[in-house]
Amino acid sequence: MDFTAFLRQANSLEDYLRRWRRDFHMHPELGFQEHRSSEIIAAALKGWGYEVRQGIAETGVLGYLEGGQEGRTIMLRLDMDALPIQEDSNVAYASKHEGIMHACGHDGHMAIGLGVAKLLADSHDSIPGHLLLVFQPAEEGLGGAERMLAERALQIWPPERALGLHLWNEKPVGWLGLTPGPVMAGADRLEIILQGQGGHAAMPHKTRDPIPAAAQVIAGLQSIVARNVDPLASAVLTIGVVQGGTAFNIIPERVRLEGTVRTFDAQTREVVLRRAREMALQQAEAFGCQAEIEVEPITPPLVNDPEVTRLATEIARELFPDWILDPEFRVMGSEDMAFFLREVPGVYLFLGSSNPEKGLVSSHHTPTFDFDEQVLPAATALVASVATALMNPEP
Repeated sequence: MDFTAFLRQANSLEDYLRRWRRDFHMHPELGFQEHRSSEIIAAALKGWGYEVRQGIAETGVLGYLEGGQEGRTIMLRLDMDALPIQEDSNVAYASKHEGIMHACGHDGHMAIGLGVAKLLADSHDSIPGHLLLVFQPAEEGLGGAERMLAERALQIWPPERALGLHLWNEKPVGWLGLTPGPVMAGADRLEIILQGQGGHAAMPHKTRDPIPAAAQVIAGLQSIVARNVDPLASAVLTIGVVQGGTAFNIIPERVRLEGTVRTFDAQTREVVLRRAREMALQQAEAFGCQAEIEVEPITPPLVNDPEVTRLATEIARELFPDWILDPEFRVMGSEDMAFFLREVPGVYLFLGSSNPEKGLVSSHHTPTFDFDEQVLPAATALVASVATALMNPEP
């Protein structure tokens, strides 16, 4: 199949892609509040002949396009939510909402999703299968994917393969991360409460001080990855919150620690969490305190299907022979697309989106984040091509 036609068509949509992206960027919405975005998306899909379902997980949108020929139903998932960050930018399309901005590229993801929807709608008679678009709310740690699955989003038009993507500002335009197997880490939230006995800071012998206990727990936790995890495996344990005390001359009753554990496999996760629990309990006891430990799973590891990844790689090489394809890229960040990929075999692509010559190099989740919009038509053509290829049930 000649996928270069999609590339030509996507290039002709470049102005539309840019306008969609900038409109979403100017009107960012937090998780489960993406009402304006979902209305715009739903109206566009209806206008192009898609069957549309709205209101799934509050603001989620499903769009279904039946192709002219029989084949697989392929799912494309796009996230919609922004972040509670004040934008620091002088661009004309800067956020109009105080304290909220698209600092992770989801505005671009929505624009790419609309571009793919338009390309396939324009050629639906020749499509050998069906397209399911899943515009998901609340990716940023609020459980949007789980909520959509709980509300049976994939049972209306059950997909057989799945696609997702992330614009990636850590790499330049022209780089593509396509890794078989685990590519993003599973995430857990770890909370440790150290309970002691407070008192006057001048009489510490009459207290059981949880602050030095917390210091030893934090120091001990940092040894777990270095001394308990297989050096050929990967893990991260970070404490990001330390709360305790109300005044300089009072020893507090309790100290609360909160952090995250990131791992790629169940065995490593079990080792890290078991040792964290042991470390907290033992160090607390040594200081005469008690420890309570709570682990909250956030997302599982995101795992790409090897065969789907292989096909996507072949198409990427055909469309963009000059691009850098990285088959070993992995990142300890997490993504709730992982829940969809546990249900449906698929691939999650990372597309480089920075451009140092234009000064577009800021990292995700920062006030100055922005990306090079020239990635939008390329990403649209690539995703449309991979989706169409996956629709064909023949090997």
